[in-house]
Amino acid sequence: MRSLFGFSKALAFLSVSALVFTACGRRGSQPTSEYPGSVSTATGLAYNEDSSFMVHPFHGQPEGPNLVFIEGGRMTLGSFEEDIMLSRDNLERTVTVASFYMDETEVANIHWLEYMFYVNNSDSSAAFKETINPDEDVWKERLAFNDPYSSHYLKYPGFRYFPVVGVSWRQANDYAKWRTNAVNMGLEQAAIDNGDWDPDVMAQAESDGRIPLESGIVLPDYRLPSEAEWEYAAQALIGTQWLDENQTHQRLYPWDGHALRNPYGKEMGYFLANFKRGRGDYAGIAGKLNDGAMITAYVYEYPPNDYGLYNMAGNVNEWVQDLYRPMSFQDMDDLNPMRRDDFLDPVDKYDPQKQLISNRSRVYKGGSWKDVAYWLSPGTRRYLDEDSATATIGFRCAMIRAGSNY
Repeated sequence: MRSLFGFSKALAFLSVSALVFTACGRRGSQPTSEYPGSVSTATGLAYNEDSSFMVHPFHGQPEGPNLVFIEGGRMTLGSFEEDIMLSRDNLERTVTVASFYMDETEVANIHWLEYMFYVNNSDSSAAFKETINPDEDVWKERLAFNDPYSSHYLKYPGFRYFPVVGVSWRQANDYAKWRTNAVNMGLEQAAIDNGDWDPDVMAQAESDGRIPLESGIVLPDYRLPSEAEWEYAAQALIGTQWLDENQTHQRLYPWDGHALRNPYGKEMGYFLANFKRGRGDYAGIAGKLNDGAMITAYVYEYPPNDYGLYNMAGNVNEWVQDLYRPMSFQDMDDLNPMRRDDFLDPVDKYDPQKQLISNRSRVYKGGSWKDVAYWLSPGTRRYLDEDSATATIGFRCAMIRAGSNY
């Protein structure tokens, strides 16, 4: 019995030793992005000495404000809803989407007002400053009295954390570029203050004096998500995993089931998104306003999906990067698909008298406070001119997961 016990101890010791040896072999002796060593494995030259190649400390991509990590993978893109428009423009196909980051909420009025403040107090051209104002008249209708929203929705404090609307696709892209610079300026100053970046090394920085990308301190660009990224994030099928690479079910909406009401707990019976319930019915009756919103709603109003993203169905539609073409599902790559121009599907194929499709047509997704439930399904898609703005379209930003192969 004692010899058996001794043999077990020896076996356990050998197992642990093997694990330690393996770990050291993989991490201890071979360089990685975070631990590159002090000498180049290609030339034998030292790093970080006088007049030598600089290899800055790196501990992974910094976390950007409001961003949620979306682990990529395989999924079936396309609409699982009945094609009531008979457009057949988003048929099912299997693709792989790489990991990325996405805003947990729609960009809100307070965020846009912040943008306007800094641009108006910058050295930007007068012409550009004219482009940053949302179209507040998108609320006005010839046969309705929604005028108060035109004068109050953007600027009144009560609407601070409601999604910004009246913003075109082009304006959304401009905001993403500004946001990239604003966030990175803050990260740069924090790095200098914390001693993570030596101002004396700024001579090696880019021509505009900013900390270069290879420092690992600044973030990649904020941008609009691709249609595939948006649809992938909305479905959030990470919540349907079972055992090894199996999914128990697909999703018609960003939540389980075919119903629009919450089936659980104290919120049972309440709608899970902000949408139009039927003709003339935006919220229910007084004393029981079921979805709680006759127009847009607070950006955190409804339960998030399994990635932690709010309002991926309803509230406002959201701009994505892609140029619209009805047959994109046939043409695009099956790894990180996105249509950036009219390649393989030139605009001259379309009759402008019958189809309002051009090289300015941009996709928007998700459904809004003014849409019926059909448009809440992540696979449905519509398009509008990139300079157009409405009271039903907003946006959120995305960002690549840099330095990752998944």
